[in-house]
Amino acid sequence: PGYQNIMKDLKQSTKQRFGAMDFGWPSSEIEIEIVVHESQVPADVAAKLVSIGEKSRNLKGHGLEEGLSTRMLIYAGQLIARGVEPVAACSVALVRPVTDDADIRDALDAAVRTYF
Repeated sequence: PGYQNIMKDLKQSTKQRFGAMDFGWPSSEIEIEIVVHESQVPADVAAKLVSIGEKSRNLKGHGLEEGLSTRMLIYAGQLIARGVEPVAACSVALVRPVTDDADIRDALDAAVRTYF
């Protein structure tokens, strides 16, 4: 996996013993379906969460090591489905866990406010 490169790279002879696959993010439509199914939020709320996730992924390499995962979007959706106000849910489940950098938090908070 990609994270192995940071810690310790495998020897070339070892790598050659395995098959490899590249994974990317699901399409917006599929990710919305996943968030709806797993969090029980309406499709319009899931679409907003997915849009926030996509915006965060554009920050990868520009202050964020990773964008917001589908799992994190589901967590935010679950909070919203249980009655937590969407901006608060996104702050707790999406923005605060991924960075301590004030500028990045401001950018993510702005994305949240754009959709909610």
